[in-house]
Amino acid sequence: MSKNLSRGTREMRASFSHREVSPLHRKGRLGLAGGLCILALSSCAVAWEDDSESGGRLRIGSVETPERLRFAVARFQHETCTFCPSGDTGIEDWLRVSEPLSGDELLSSGGYIGGFVQRAREFGDVEFVPLTSPVGVYGGSSRSWNTTETFDHFVGVMLAELEAQLPVDGVFLALHGAMAVRDVPRPEAEIARRFREVVGPDVPIAATFDLHGNEDAEFLEHADFAFVTKRYPHYDAYIQGERAARALRLAARGQYRSTTATRKPGIITATVLQWTGQSPSMDIMERARRWEARENDAWVNVFYGYPWSDVPDVGATVQVMTNDDQALADEIADDMNDFIWRVREDFAVGGFPVPAEAARIVAEAVANGQTPVAVGDHSDRPGDATYILEAFEAEGIDHVLYGTISSPHTIDELAATGAQAGDAFDMEIGGFTPSGGSPRRIAGTLEYLGRGLGHERIAAVSFGNGNLVILTPAYEQVLYPEAFRIGPIEPEDYEVFVVKSRVHFRRGFDETGYARTIVVVEAPEPHVGTTFLDALSYENVDLSALYPFGTPEGR
Repeated sequence: MSKNLSRGTREMRASFSHREVSPLHRKGRLGLAGGLCILALSSCAVAWEDDSESGGRLRIGSVETPERLRFAVARFQHETCTFCPSGDTGIEDWLRVSEPLSGDELLSSGGYIGGFVQRAREFGDVEFVPLTSPVGVYGGSSRSWNTTETFDHFVGVMLAELEAQLPVDGVFLALHGAMAVRDVPRPEAEIARRFREVVGPDVPIAATFDLHGNEDAEFLEHADFAFVTKRYPHYDAYIQGERAARALRLAARGQYRSTTATRKPGIITATVLQWTGQSPSMDIMERARRWEARENDAWVNVFYGYPWSDVPDVGATVQVMTNDDQALADEIADDMNDFIWRVREDFAVGGFPVPAEAARIVAEAVANGQTPVAVGDHSDRPGDATYILEAFEAEGIDHVLYGTISSPHTIDELAATGAQAGDAFDMEIGGFTPSGGSPRRIAGTLEYLGRGLGHERIAAVSFGNGNLVILTPAYEQVLYPEAFRIGPIEPEDYEVFVVKSRVHFRRGFDETGYARTIVVVEAPEPHVGTTFLDALSYENVDLSALYPFGTPEGR
């Protein structure tokens, strides 16, 4: 059965579908012939045509059903901190957390893919071609550049599987947008280009992205659609996957010709300023949603960007897709571009208390009964900083859960000496990178040593007056208080929670109403992760061309 159909042929065959029928059919008011045929198939001529002209279709009487669509599905996501001192990321780093997923395991992996697969299945005429995909890298977003070998390896595995299973009617890519690869300036655009080479010019390609992605116009030069999360914390990955499924099916049936427009406002922001629970960030995303509500089948993306990747397309980006309407795409893109520029000062400029000042704020909140207090140590990418621990101890703040401080050497030593829960603890923790301050000596009791937070081994140490620190082998961003319910640890025993997070911790500590006080803390000096982006040693980015550190071209 031929799959290489023209869009016109696909459009004709889309005229009848058991999932997309006319309003009269949905309400039961079928035509006499059609109704009798559906209700009594035994009295209708039923035949399967399998010749080169029909392309394969089921004919029921005089009505034919469209052929099934085959969509390839793949995933490759990394938010790369090129300034983090963790060394280049190799193939083995992608295999340490989990083996790549394939088959049903990939299709049931949730997030963007979960939304895409569920919606596509509901259409009733889609089958999947899952491609073996890596699903996580050790160290997450604290890991640095991916090697070219790593990128080529995993993309090569996907493409080899795809070529072996051609033809397909569409490609879905679950991406991030902030991947950084040595000698590959725009990795996600390169992924799209390589897939395009395999499937040819007429097969639609759709992808989903994190709003922290660094993108420009190049991705949509090779792909038809991009769908970006509009909420930070990201609650809508599943929804964007659903939208991608609908768009890909429309294009595969010849019912949507994606016409795109891209703009770069010329603004770079630290991620801690991008929380969509406050203006003007929420206003920017609401404006995008408003355009989508007003204009049928117009899709509007806003990438805020990820400044910790030293890549040429860093900074905010607007993408618009319309159904064969270039004028509308340009109108929406211009409006979004101009609006983001108008609110640039409140969006891109902000400050937070340093540890000593934050300690006084937290002490006051505790004294006034405004607990629990959630403290976001927003700038600590490696996860080993001890600044807040030191400042809180100096201020005499008790009943604090520090979750977590990365201290791999401490954990290794505990394991090597056969330490057990209940043992006395007197060791240095954290502070092993330039941005982490100095190692901090803690004297207390080892409360737990074992599996936790997705790691083979973590440690929990109680010290002082009701304090606890959880040690992990790598950066860990804890989003929910319940995640601390490990071994003997009970979150209810603590008044203050210190987490290594910029915005995501608001999911469990703020937007649920759990914490009565939220404090975001800046590092005491500029380094990777702070709002002081001009302290970073960019090689591929000209900060003088980006607000608030310079004036963009044409502004």
